[in-house]
Amino acid sequence: MTVSNKWLIAASAAVFAIISVSCGNAGNSEKVLDVEVASEDSVCCPLGFCTDSLEVREGKVRKGQFFSTLLGELGMSQKEAYDLTVACDSVFDVRTLRVGNAYKAYYSSELEYLVYERDRASSVVFSCRLPYGAWEYRKPVTVESRYADVTINTSLWNDMLAADVSPLLILSLSDIYAWTIDFFGLQKGDRFRVLYDEKMCDGEVLAVDTVRYAVFSHDGEDLPMIMFNQRDSGNIWWNEKGESMRKAFLKAPLQYSRISSGFSYARRHPVTRKVQPHTGVDYAAPKGTPVMTIGDGVVTSVKYEGAGGNTVRIRHNSVYSTAYLHLSKYAKGLKAGQRVRQGEVIGYVGSTGRSTGPHLDFRVWKNGTPINPLKMDSPPAEPLKEEHRAAFEATAEKCRARIDTIRARQVMRELLEKL
Repeated sequence: MTVSNKWLIAASAAVFAIISVSCGNAGNSEKVLDVEVASEDSVCCPLGFCTDSLEVREGKVRKGQFFSTLLGELGMSQKEAYDLTVACDSVFDVRTLRVGNAYKAYYSSELEYLVYERDRASSVVFSCRLPYGAWEYRKPVTVESRYADVTINTSLWNDMLAADVSPLLILSLSDIYAWTIDFFGLQKGDRFRVLYDEKMCDGEVLAVDTVRYAVFSHDGEDLPMIMFNQRDSGNIWWNEKGESMRKAFLKAPLQYSRISSGFSYARRHPVTRKVQPHTGVDYAAPKGTPVMTIGDGVVTSVKYEGAGGNTVRIRHNSVYSTAYLHLSKYAKGLKAGQRVRQGEVIGYVGSTGRSTGPHLDFRVWKNGTPINPLKMDSPPAEPLKEEHRAAFEATAEKCRARIDTIRARQVMRELLEKL
């Protein structure tokens, strides 16, 4: 890097602040911030050069624009642009330039520096005067420990937003609880209480980093989840009994949808209007929505099946098999005899065959008999090892105590606000 002599990080220290925040009607958060303390030079010139005396021109990469053409538009000659590209090839691959990403060009009498925003947390800085060079600038990223308590009134997405909780948490929860909860069947009054970590940059959530503890409450029943890494297992999420949250099958074969028709032996067909059995579940979803196999297995059939349209059939073991109907297309290269893994995309939602609109007709057989996919039981995977039981229990108790403390603080604040 050519700027090591321009600015230095003098020291860093972890600064922890505990902040309790009331989030809407049912949200709480507790944050622990890791803050880097930088030198005076790095504060004044975080990009590695002083911007005070330079003029700035801002823009975004356009469709069809290359790195060389961008540099040309900013004032560099073709040879200068080529030399800069060669000098920086170990830092930045020009083929990764993305349409829509922002940039800032800094000028004196001519172009001095170009700052290209790679993502929300990092940029690449190019020195556009001899000697050419480039280096990466990373914004400070904090890890914040948060607690969310969300009760569903309309939808999980809307109620998380109302409770000032990042909807990115939904993705983590749906992954962890995929074998336990049907996220298409959440009901009003269902509740999530979650301890988790967020990565933050410039006040924005970059990612939900780790879910450490959660309790899903439904119809008077609590379903706790504890994150515990016993290191000699691929699983890190467990229920309170020490059983893996990962089970033999996913609860549903696709994400973000609704059930348009359930399992029935006397359904009036929407096309023929005849009353006949519908031994599956229809998930309405946009055309092209990825469809996943709910478990490991072997593909037994990939073909068009008349009223069922494009269909994939999978045998999971000697007991269970599944079928995925009305697909718009199959996953590339999918064929009979191929082994697939749980969560692997096997096709895409469509409306082939006898269908009134885009949806997935999903079917499950147990010992050759059709069963309701929404009521299918699935045995847990490898349990927690007994030698880790004490540490596991201690982790769970620590999380429960922390939630109790946060809740007590919220109650105290509510009492003080009423005075």
